[in-house]
Amino acid sequence: MIVTNTPGVLTQSTADIAMTLLLMSARRGAEGDRLVRAGKWTGWCPTHMMSSDVTGASVGLIGFGRIAQAMARKAHHGFGMKILYLKPSPADQALVDELQAVRCESLAELLPQADYVSLHCPGGLETRHLINENTLALMKPTAHLINTARGDVVDSQALIKALQEKRIAGAGLDVYEGEPHINPGFLTLENVALLPHLGSATIATRTAMGEKVLENLEAFFSGKPLPDRVG
Repeated sequence: MIVTNTPGVLTQSTADIAMTLLLMSARRGAEGDRLVRAGKWTGWCPTHMMSSDVTGASVGLIGFGRIAQAMARKAHHGFGMKILYLKPSPADQALVDELQAVRCESLAELLPQADYVSLHCPGGLETRHLINENTLALMKPTAHLINTARGDVVDSQALIKALQEKRIAGAGLDVYEGEPHINPGFLTLENVALLPHLGSATIATRTAMGEKVLENLEAFFSGKPLPDRVG
């Protein structure tokens, strides 16, 4: 069996969703939307729905591939955020210099420093439940967790418990364990923003993904090398 994928074309749209979730979680956007729709908003108040700053805060990126690097650029150049990253080897020096990025060598080093933690690592056995009760305990109580990577990177029950007990401030999720089924515990929480796996869901991105599929099919049936062969 031959397998191909559609790399590259969904980088920016997925990074956009990661930033969207970061902003939604930080500024309590989903909670505010629900409040207004329920007719419970009674007007402006100086202490109503206080939230967290994004500009100048630190974001820790777990994984530093194309999507994480795109998010880092948006966060640093757009919001003046401090970039921390976790990667087995140092990133390209030009990129590090551009972003003034700091490499961490372990979760234990990155998590206590980050105001926002964004997941960009692959799924699979090696990363299953990478974010669990123990690693969540390393995060700041004011920190937010963002996941646009794979659902099984996060232990859902541990995250729900941490959010219920306010051991972290919030979370923004676009992927879930066992999706489209979602742990019902998330649905009762105000301090989590939930999206239905929208990472690549723009017209331009999905069109480009379809075009890549056609390119690979054409190459296969023409006996040419596949441009996006996996493995």
